[in-house]
Amino acid sequence: MDATGTFPEDSAPGDSTSEDSATDDSPAGDHAAGDPAAGNPAPVQVGPVEAGPSEPGGLLDVLGVAAVMLDADGRITLWSPQAEALFGWSAQEALGRFAAELLVAPEHVALALKLFAQVIGGGETWAGVFPIRHKDGSTRPVEFRNMRLLDEQANSYALGIATDQNVLRQVEQDLALSVRLVAQSPIGLAVLDTDLRYVMVNPALETMNALSAEQHIGRDVRETLPFLDTGAAAATMRQVLDTGTPALNLFTVGRPPGAQDDRAWSVSYYRLEDPAGRVIGVATSVVDVTEQHRATLEAAQARRRLAVIADASASIGTTLDVEQTAHELAAVAVAELADLAAVDILDSILDGRRHTAPSPGEPTLFRAMAVTTAYPTPAVDAADPVGHIATYAANRLITQCVTTGRPVLVEHVNAQDLLRIASGPEAAEQLATEGLHSYLAVPLIARGEVLGALDLVRARNPAPFTRDDVVLARELAARAAVYIDNARLYQSERRTALTLQRHLLPPRPPQRHGLELAYRYQPAQAAVEVGGDWFDAIPVAGNKTALVIGDVMGSGVNAAATMGQLRTVTRTLAGLDLCPTDVLQHLDRVAADLDPAFATCVYALYDPERTRCSIAMAGHLPPVLVRRGRGPELLDLPTGAPLGVGDVPFEQTTLQLGLDDRLVLYTDGLVETRDQAIDVRLNALLSLLTQEQNTLEDTCDHLLRALRHPGNHDDVALLIARTRDYRAPDTESTPGIPTRTPGTESTPGFTPP
Repeated sequence: MDATGTFPEDSAPGDSTSEDSATDDSPAGDHAAGDPAAGNPAPVQVGPVEAGPSEPGGLLDVLGVAAVMLDADGRITLWSPQAEALFGWSAQEALGRFAAELLVAPEHVALALKLFAQVIGGGETWAGVFPIRHKDGSTRPVEFRNMRLLDEQANSYALGIATDQNVLRQVEQDLALSVRLVAQSPIGLAVLDTDLRYVMVNPALETMNALSAEQHIGRDVRETLPFLDTGAAAATMRQVLDTGTPALNLFTVGRPPGAQDDRAWSVSYYRLEDPAGRVIGVATSVVDVTEQHRATLEAAQARRRLAVIADASASIGTTLDVEQTAHELAAVAVAELADLAAVDILDSILDGRRHTAPSPGEPTLFRAMAVTTAYPTPAVDAADPVGHIATYAANRLITQCVTTGRPVLVEHVNAQDLLRIASGPEAAEQLATEGLHSYLAVPLIARGEVLGALDLVRARNPAPFTRDDVVLARELAARAAVYIDNARLYQSERRTALTLQRHLLPPRPPQRHGLELAYRYQPAQAAVEVGGDWFDAIPVAGNKTALVIGDVMGSGVNAAATMGQLRTVTRTLAGLDLCPTDVLQHLDRVAADLDPAFATCVYALYDPERTRCSIAMAGHLPPVLVRRGRGPELLDLPTGAPLGVGDVPFEQTTLQLGLDDRLVLYTDGLVETRDQAIDVRLNALLSLLTQEQNTLEDTCDHLLRALRHPGNHDDVALLIARTRDYRAPDTESTPGIPTRTPGTESTPGFTPP
């Protein structure tokens, strides 16, 4: 028979399994059970067997053995109910029909007839598997035992005993598995009667309980297993006997006689019933899960540590501040690892100098950044106070940690170790008094550079630091080191940008003829967003004043540099007494060659003699004009294109101003936010300007308090000018600056004087 359950054409009855071999149910073959030469295990120990009648077994019912009889012509003369269940045909449908026609597919008929002839004619017995056609059209492999029968008239009949091959093989496998499983399985197996006394145990359970089979048989669990909670076990088995519901994978821990450590087992209970449904006892399977239990504990610890790392990712590095990040690292370390944690950073790192790793044997300069404890303790006084700069000798363990870039673990600290941990003898004595007994230092390494170290100590926690603790501490330190390095780089770049910007922005603008000025500048909170805004108040010939405010489209040091160049060019152009449109056109050409190339700008030229203000814009937000006795208004001016676009004309508007009128110039950082529309913010600005303040300085502060929020991501520049009574000076022009009479441009809606 091939893999599909059919016979190849050249198969013969002799190729099939003989009846004797097919019916041999000995699991050990030719060797006796328990024969070491055969590799068989010792026999399972069972209790005494009671003699007397018993209920029939249910194996034949499981197999569903069918009986079919054929006459000498191959017609069906007997058809059992099991045959109907196996083949699908009822007795009425099957009796009297040719078996080959009913049960055999056309391609197998010749072989079936050949085998039938051998049985009916020669009296041979044939056993094997033959593909039978079911009533539903499917083909099923069926195991047969075929034999010839003779009646009193010497008429021949063929009797076939058949069962589904798959069912038979499954039963055979189950039986073989049962025998081997009980004897060879590493799982402890036992059967107890209804009084919960052992009647069978296998060798594995003998080993687990450290008791022989004889010490089990006939005894109940309370007598046999005093090292376990036998009361709970007996109650569970009683419940299984009563309900028939298995109790699975119950975990228990105990220490058998002679064991050095506790063992862990997973125990399951099943009710046993005979084929008639009578309860005969309970079976138990016991799996030694000591290693798995230990692995589970370790895995749980690993998961907890992963959770710690995940939580640390959220709680460390919340700000771009080195000290705050160090405190966050120390807080996480204390919560999960240590009784006291300290973070020390190399001073050269914080100073922004090019850092090289400390050489072995040389002292190292550290700055204490954070000290945190799990509970109030005087031990904190033994650590260097935050902000303190100290030189640590080469023999200090923290120095060794940063010098080598490797963790330093002292599981059990002695007196000599304390002197290498503490800053001095008094600190060492204080740490000893507080019970310090284990120490761990891990380096803070980011981008291949050692930044400092995380110091951890245990005092009240009795467990010493382990290698697993080292792994967790290194992971926390590595993550924190990146945040610390980012904060360090941020602070360095921010200092650079702010320093550059301070040098490029004007000093306090002088009070000009006929004008009162006030200004504010606030940098962005993020270093990479500092640098683009500027303002200026520039003296111009004829006692005029140029008011300028602008914003480079970009940020950081490059934006600050571009801003400085544009401011310088603007001051130069203003000195030529050009009209605002000419100034912006020149700035547009200059900006096109800069990087970043684009900027917005408002250029206003105020003439105090004529109380006239000419304004041109390059893509900037409109100024606000607050006239005396009237509400503030956004000036409706041509917006223009940003500087750097190139060859775009700009338009100029001229306003006639009165005494005490205020002109408010600002950059978008004052009014733009990520959660409100610009119209809403501009209306808020107008509303705030309706609230009269005592001075322009107060107005600046009032606007910033109301509109500016911590964490803003943009610079803000604010310049407010108020017209004052003008008295012409003795000279008609500013010394060194030639006078020039600008054109008398007019804009619809405004009348020049």
